[in-house]
Amino acid sequence: MPPVSPPLSFNPAGIDLDRRQGLTRQLYESLRQRVLDGRLVSGTRLPATRDLAAALSISRNSVVRAYDQLYAEGFIESRVGDGTYVAQLPTAAKLSTKVSTGLPTGLSPALSTKWANIPEDLDSEVIHSGSLERIKTNHLPQPPAGPPRAFRVGVPAFDLFPFDVWAKLNAAFWRKPDLELLCYGDPAGDGRLRGLIAAYLRSSRGMQCSSEQIVITSGAQQAISLCAQLLVAPGDGVAVENPGYRAAGHAFALAGGKLQGVPVDGEGIDCQVLNTLDNCRVAYVTPSHQYPLGVVMSLARRLQLLAWAERTGGWIIEDDYDGEYRYSGAPLSPLAALDRSGRVLYVGTFGKVAFPALRLGYLVLPPGLVAPFSRRRAVDMRHSEVSTQAVMAEFMAAGHFQRHIRRMRRAALSRRNALLSGWPSDLPGVGSLPNTAAGLHLTVPVQSLARERQLVEQARAVEVEVNGLSSYWLPDSSTPPDQRAGLVLGFSAVPEAAISQALRRLRKAWGG
Repeated sequence: MPPVSPPLSFNPAGIDLDRRQGLTRQLYESLRQRVLDGRLVSGTRLPATRDLAAALSISRNSVVRAYDQLYAEGFIESRVGDGTYVAQLPTAAKLSTKVSTGLPTGLSPALSTKWANIPEDLDSEVIHSGSLERIKTNHLPQPPAGPPRAFRVGVPAFDLFPFDVWAKLNAAFWRKPDLELLCYGDPAGDGRLRGLIAAYLRSSRGMQCSSEQIVITSGAQQAISLCAQLLVAPGDGVAVENPGYRAAGHAFALAGGKLQGVPVDGEGIDCQVLNTLDNCRVAYVTPSHQYPLGVVMSLARRLQLLAWAERTGGWIIEDDYDGEYRYSGAPLSPLAALDRSGRVLYVGTFGKVAFPALRLGYLVLPPGLVAPFSRRRAVDMRHSEVSTQAVMAEFMAAGHFQRHIRRMRRAALSRRNALLSGWPSDLPGVGSLPNTAAGLHLTVPVQSLARERQLVEQARAVEVEVNGLSSYWLPDSSTPPDQRAGLVLGFSAVPEAAISQALRRLRKAWGG
């Protein structure tokens, strides 16, 4: 046998840390970038935390925390008794490391001709053959009525929102408003809020974005709709996770897109299937906590998805659904933080950390897309409501936002644990609950569609909201109906006591 080559070793020379800033974040970003651009190849052995700390003259804790985040995101791996190594990431070398600064190539006709200059005869453009049929079949169902109750999906613990603080900030704004703000505003949104969002994303999500790349929207759904209107021409293929967020699919179908469901496995959207699709211009994904299965997309799968977009000239719409809610370690870096070719459009919302009725979201766009997106949004709304943006900006600037996120994360974890500990075990035809590490919901498998419907109806009879997993699949899915069955449970809408009460009613209704 030929001799086995010793593993490559990492020389920390060249890592320059600014001691006036967070050392852990700087070291993490430095090592991550070296993996992505090929300077640290797969299989390279990294120094022990104590040795690297000594070489960089920093505390060992800073190195440990940086390594922990790299472990969580899949950049490095531990070999028992043999140290720490750069993980196997075969697609990393295929990605461009050049940061995109201009308008990406491969724009759809919807963006390059239809919306680059807004046509005066807009109505005739929109009302074309087939549009009425798309309107009839692609609309959102009415949301659940009444106050939050267990186990409503998509609702944060907004009973903990600091409404007294918000009321004071709102009163202060209207007590003596800046008259300039009461004029017609920038359709991209309030400049101060955009700057604070960019700063938050840089510090908490590792995204190297500027305020100029951000467009404020009325929630995540409007952001998705704008992407559909501007990036999808009638007949274009749109890859969506299957099962997935049906409201996003409706937006793309209403724009004339041809929905192409792509399976989701334990690592996220199946990129092997994605690569076989023809005429697919857009992929919509929820990588931080897949909706509804709850899968966190692996780093290898993220890199494969980015490679698909770069190779095909496609767009990735990243809905950072539940991105703030991770219960071990820091939130994972989004796809947009890994993108070097300007193919990712990032959708964020305040609704999952404040309250849904706030209707405040945002898009982080490649620089060349900001102007057409702003112009298109102005056609619908002219600009966002002024006081909500101004109050949220002050809420963030004063530090209330970060404190509230920490409070919400602790509350969601406690409410998740209440569900896990009180869930009725050994229910016939029902699998075990996953010990989910992220998000505000979890999904449990059920053996058949008939059993799913029975459980949902019995829960409704005792005033408990449980969603059937089967409703999240595309109608033409090839997956057999019984394999689509399951229960989707939100766990953050109500406090622990209400969760316990709901579980008691369910046990009685279900005979568990």
